[in-house]
Amino acid sequence: MPFRMTEMVGCEFPLFAFSHCRDVVAAVSRAGGFGVLGAVSVTPDQLEAELTWIDDNADGKPYGIDVLIPEVQAVDHSVSADEIIAAIPQQYRDMTRGILREAGISEDMAKPLGGSQAPNTSLGQELLEVSFNHPVRLIANALGTAPPAMIEAGKKHGIPVAALVGAKEHAMKQIDAGVDLIVAQGGEGGGHCGDVSTIVLIPEVIAAIEQAGADIPVLAAGGIMNGRQMAGMMAMGAAGAWCGSVWLATPEAETSEVFRDKMVGASSRDTVRSKYRTGKYSRQLRSGWHTKWDEAGLPALPMPLMSLLSEPVLRAIDAAAVGGNAEAQELCSYWVGQGVGLVSEVRSSGAVVQDFKREFAEGFETLEGAIE
Repeated sequence: MPFRMTEMVGCEFPLFAFSHCRDVVAAVSRAGGFGVLGAVSVTPDQLEAELTWIDDNADGKPYGIDVLIPEVQAVDHSVSADEIIAAIPQQYRDMTRGILREAGISEDMAKPLGGSQAPNTSLGQELLEVSFNHPVRLIANALGTAPPAMIEAGKKHGIPVAALVGAKEHAMKQIDAGVDLIVAQGGEGGGHCGDVSTIVLIPEVIAAIEQAGADIPVLAAGGIMNGRQMAGMMAMGAAGAWCGSVWLATPEAETSEVFRDKMVGASSRDTVRSKYRTGKYSRQLRSGWHTKWDEAGLPALPMPLMSLLSEPVLRAIDAAAVGGNAEAQELCSYWVGQGVGLVSEVRSSGAVVQDFKREFAEGFETLEGAIE
């Protein structure tokens, strides 16, 4: 049976896998889903290399790209990363140094990435231009209203434009902007998310779109970790599922073995929406990192200052955790949704797709059996 989304982007099964790891993107697309590469921490040259690798390893199957073009930032796009880093208050630098020192981690492992190049949040348009040189079948904007340049570029190249929303009113703004696809992400989701639950948000957004007289498909996102959940979302009118957290527990993911083990052992109550990573609320696995910031009582810096401060430190923590540092393992964190409580083992990305297909079919069979 053809699905609307499979016809729109050319995949076999409307399971969309958002991942920062090219290996996950290629593996999911090969298995019949649709991999979407998150280009949040790459330069145009790095993105060119990543997409070339996906082209060579996806067996000709379709994939997409997600870029970060927020509407509001705390700095001028024209300034360099070094200049932005210099704007981080000394009190915050001292805070992160103290965290590293207490965990026995060298500060040399956590130096900010400076240079003349501005953070990639100001490079969204350049990243899009790189992607258009590859056979991408979808482009998505992760934060805020999709800018006119993205909409125009999508139409020019014949590529659907998607946008993530966490509230009904945000969906209306995206429709006015001209997007082709809405990804409605409930507050259960990992990463940047709102506070409305998925089971409420999906029918609310779908109803609002219908009332507006628009004909735009909606992908359900937020806490979806298996095919039965996906079937439930589609029974409510969603055109497919957009998942992120489930791929973090795969060996192909960018996550460390330490973090994957923490995922397997975590419950759905072990996540937190916090600004202490990017400057905007994003859901992460709760760890000692959040406890220390909460205890310090310092307000999070705005985006992208908080990211420039925290990411090098968190990378150093991850490296030390993998090296066996117990204090670092306790601090280790990453973006993940409340669905982490449904993770019971580490599986390959391909196996996850096949399990989704089987569970999806079982879910609909259950529904059919209930009304016979």
